[in-house]
Amino acid sequence: MTRTSPERRDPVELGGYRPELKRTLGSFQVFAISFAFISVAVGVFTTYDDVLRNAGPVGIWLWVGAAVGQALVALVVAQFAARIPLSGSSYQWASRLASPKIGWGFGWLTFCYLATGVVAVDNALASQAFMPLAGMEPDEDTARLITLAVLLIQAVLAIVSTRIVSAINASAVVVELVLVVVVAVALVIAVLVTGDGAADNLTSRGVAAHTPDYFAVGGGLMLAMIMGLATLVGFDAAANLAEEAKDPFRSVPRAIVGSVVAAGVLGLVFLVALTVAIEDIPRISADESPVAAIMRDQLGPVTERLLLVAITFAFFGGGMVVMAACSRLVFAMSRDGRFPAHRLMRRVDPRTHTPVPATILIFALGVILMVALPGAALLELITASTILPALIYGATIVLYLAVRTRLDRRKGAFDLGRFELPVTICALVWTVFALFVLVTPSAARVPVVIVAGLLGVGALFFLSLLRFDRAALETEPGETNVFEH
Repeated sequence: MTRTSPERRDPVELGGYRPELKRTLGSFQVFAISFAFISVAVGVFTTYDDVLRNAGPVGIWLWVGAAVGQALVALVVAQFAARIPLSGSSYQWASRLASPKIGWGFGWLTFCYLATGVVAVDNALASQAFMPLAGMEPDEDTARLITLAVLLIQAVLAIVSTRIVSAINASAVVVELVLVVVVAVALVIAVLVTGDGAADNLTSRGVAAHTPDYFAVGGGLMLAMIMGLATLVGFDAAANLAEEAKDPFRSVPRAIVGSVVAAGVLGLVFLVALTVAIEDIPRISADESPVAAIMRDQLGPVTERLLLVAITFAFFGGGMVVMAACSRLVFAMSRDGRFPAHRLMRRVDPRTHTPVPATILIFALGVILMVALPGAALLELITASTILPALIYGATIVLYLAVRTRLDRRKGAFDLGRFELPVTICALVWTVFALFVLVTPSAARVPVVIVAGLLGVGALFFLSLLRFDRAALETEPGETNVFEH
């Protein structure tokens, strides 16, 4: 573990660690990290078909509930980020405010989510964006090869420079913001000019009109909520790169909350425009890529291809952010001796100021998943990764309720003030409901088992630490007291 004595403490030292990562990220770049992880255009592009088939066009209005609920969660997460801006986010918060053992549990859950998230994003990039753009026929083996190539490129860029990663990511976010706004406006104008499309679509149940369990628990309407729950996550990614952010006490919390609010508003505008522009609900609902089909119908094939180019770029930026966030978590746990091969994983290249071994590990895990898992198993693993954020956010909120009276109030930092307790309680109620929505569908049975398996693997490693390296789970992270900052 890298520590310095209080007498020789670096003036910019934070949380007891000697700075090894370089602070290069400005306010917009920090915001772009969280927004790119959410990637509203990508989320809508990949889940809109499920909404149309399970709940019909009217199901888009559940996005509003998901956006409000996730914004409440983001407000609580921002409270932590404003006080402990360290790489590892929830791992650090729990380790310092509860116990190192509880912190390790937070770290393991987050690692499982991010490590599988990289593969999920890049595989979707290959199969749902790049291959259609290149005119390639659907083929699982080809998609896997493209995924491996994308993982390699992202790993190299993440190793070479955080500045390059942030520049690419910021560009992808700008493209995505412009895409959502321009497409929404263009679709509305096209509908007004041609008359193709209808505002009545916004209240239609479409092909799900006669579904017998439409309003049941785990039924069609509830399944439509998953679009918002699967998309509006990862806003805490900025907290995982807090040690590379300028003025992290302000920029990171603002990025966390701002990214959710921006994604929620833009996502709703995009969904309303898409839904109004549907000419033939049954045909569009049956299409493998309804967003692209709507664009093609209303704006022509050239615009459809431009959409696929922008979506591919957004996918790439989002995947790179997930990889960077995961590598910072591995680095943070390793410098406290709480991750396998921690002496290697905690190393930071003195020239690039990036955690090279940790980044290579994330790439290697992606390769293993792509090569070893059959298609059905890979799909179930990716589905399981949608449950993990709800578990992580729920645990984070419970932690906040337990330790909130011990947190300092740093002057000028993000603070909910007298709204702190009601917001936190509402966020907890929402997270419990979100978890219920995610685990109750019959299709979630295998993913739930996978999540239980991941927790079991973590428990085995935890027990091995208790037996062979108990000090790693009993020593406080860093050397300084977090309440001094």
